[in-house]
Amino acid sequence: MRTYLDCIPCFFSQALKAARIAGANENMQKKILGEVSKLVPEFPLESTPPEMGRIIYQSVNKLTGNEDPFREIKKDSNQLILNLYPKLKMMVENSKDRILTAIRLATAGNIIDYGTPTSFDIEKEVANCLKSDFAVFDYPEFKQALDNAESILYLGDNAGEIVFDKLLIEELQKEIIYVVRNKPIINDVLIEDAHDCGIDKIARVISNGSDAPGTVLKLCSEEFLEIYHKAPLIVSKGQGNFETLSEDRAPIFFLLKVKCPVIAEDIGCEVNDMILKSNLTNYH
Repeated sequence: MRTYLDCIPCFFSQALKAARIAGANENMQKKILGEVSKLVPEFPLESTPPEMGRIIYQSVNKLTGNEDPFREIKKDSNQLILNLYPKLKMMVENSKDRILTAIRLATAGNIIDYGTPTSFDIEKEVANCLKSDFAVFDYPEFKQALDNAESILYLGDNAGEIVFDKLLIEELQKEIIYVVRNKPIINDVLIEDAHDCGIDKIARVISNGSDAPGTVLKLCSEEFLEIYHKAPLIVSKGQGNFETLSEDRAPIFFLLKVKCPVIAEDIGCEVNDMILKSNLTNYH
């Protein structure tokens, strides 16, 4: 997905939010916004929003001297959902379609995103996702692809959300490779988050080699790309992964909660809609 003009105000909002979380004073916040104002005119609209996000957060980290301003937020998010895990697990076990319920919960977890200008109540979000319809619901196609795949490449998104991913991975009963970011970027998942949440006990965990808030293939490692291009089935969580992979010819199922009007327009849905979208129709 390319960058739209409506993305530009969001770039400034993200920079300001990150600067404040990093502990920057007002003068430093203004300096960071000034740096973003220099970067935006040079950024091609043909590139994806996470590519600009990567540049913005690199600038914030450099100017504030804080390489991981969201570190404590990530740890708190992980612990918050780990505390809910037994209750969530019971919801899955007591449901008529365990995989579908796990998918719904994984979608609910996608609301935990500090890169978007939304607030969230996670327990309310869980309740809504368990009863709401998907705006795009390629579940039959997903079940068929799941039956035919020996393994799954699962692209992680955010801390906290990773615990919801764990619920789904446990139900898929396949060989799973779970992918995290290589370096801190917003509240995106890292190796340490996967270990803290026990993902390494049920899946092989690898880094994609990049610090972009998405999966920008040209920035990813050769190790990841080799696995990606051979994957028979890819589960892509969240907006950043959708923005960077929506036009790629790969066997992807995008699973996300739409939190941005630009993405809503691109998909053809509304903000707050749940999406399970197959990319298989574009894969030959």
